[in-house]
Amino acid sequence: MKAGDVLHLTRAASPQFVRPIRFRLIRIRTDLHTYHGWTWLDGYQLDEKGDAVDRRELYVLTAGVRLLGPPPM
Repeated sequence: MKAGDVLHLTRAASPQFVRPIRFRLIRIRTDLHTYHGWTWLDGYQLDEKGDAVDRRELYVLTAGVRLLGPPPM
């Protein structure tokens, strides 16, 4: 994962995602300590058109994060 990637977050990433979301990654928070396999992400939640609607910091299970692709050019 790198800045700009669009991610699909479901319950596989965290129980908080009862409704899946799309998320544009700004950065991975390496300054915060976590449990093995988990990480903090900083970015924007996207609406159905791909527009940012909310800035969020999320704690997710890395193995449950699905990469949708790079941002559209």
